[in-house]
Amino acid sequence: MSLTDDLLSQLQGAPLQQVSQQLGIDSQQASGAISAALPLLMGALGNNAAKPQGAEALLGALQTNHSGLDIGSVLGSVLGGGNSPATNGAGILGHIFGSNESRAETGLAQATGLSPSSSGQLLKILAPIVMAFLAQRMASGGNQTDAGGLAQILGQEKQQVTQAGGIGGGLLGSVLDQDGDGQFGVADLIKLGSGLLGSAKR
Repeated sequence: MSLTDDLLSQLQGAPLQQVSQQLGIDSQQASGAISAALPLLMGALGNNAAKPQGAEALLGALQTNHSGLDIGSVLGSVLGGGNSPATNGAGILGHIFGSNESRAETGLAQATGLSPSSSGQLLKILAPIVMAFLAQRMASGGNQTDAGGLAQILGQEKQQVTQAGGIGGGLLGSVLDQDGDGQFGVADLIKLGSGLLGSAKR
């Protein structure tokens, strides 16, 4: 099972209902939107972690801000307006997508039928959950808890997202393809710059 599928299964039931209520949409639409947003977030993280400094920054953020948290409590805190590094969805999204954040929100809205504000809100809800989930996964990963292990795990996930296609894979490609040539290449990497995750120590 991929990371995305694993996390998606953990969000079924009560968490899904909470998200749908927060966004003011029915649970079926919320489920579809989450199914599109998670591969986008995971794939973008995989892209960031492909660069050594990106993997180091991400690992530092996971260990500093997201270690030991369970998904249910993070969701409750995010929906309750909690204001800590672990629940700061806007800050996390800025690190994940950098200058592509509005492109990600717009793409998700177009793909799912959500309004742009709702798609942005959904990404802000899911970003802290994804980080808590990854921190859990790394903590239980034994000797894979270094930046190289994280890069490998997320690289495989990005590959699965891309190969699976569907809404999530298509979205990831369009968000990361900066120069509009349909391919994510060296020119796109240069435009993205090396500091997508910043210091990740806010």
